[in-house]
Amino acid sequence: MPECHTIPCLLSPWSEWSDCSVTCGKGMRTRQRMLKSAAELGDCNEELEQAEKCMLPECPIDCELTEWSQWSECNTSCGKGHMIRTRMIKIEPQFGGTACPETVQRTKCRVRKCLRGAGMEKRRWKEAR
Repeated sequence: MPECHTIPCLLSPWSEWSDCSVTCGKGMRTRQRMLKSAAELGDCNEELEQAEKCMLPECPIDCELTEWSQWSECNTSCGKGHMIRTRMIKIEPQFGGTACPETVQRTKCRVRKCLRGAGMEKRRWKEAR
């Protein structure tokens, strides 16, 4: 006669799944159960922990920009004008990431004073003589 004193594994119910291991994107979650029977009563080959992949909404991606360019030349050869500088978008914002700030800046510049019309007329008159 075969021996009849083997006791089947006594296991607790599975726990609830843990939270996902990440706050956004792809991660893992686990659950466990406990062995209720004493180990010396027999081998238990049942798994005590399970893991599975979990997916939360995509992680926000913030806008990313290049460094500012050098300031341009003043747009006038005399008097008041302006200069600009620019930067490019390297990564567009996605999934609620931070929006891009300005990519063009403008500032005033002043080059030597322009000769007034009256001064030009006097010079032309002298040259004509």
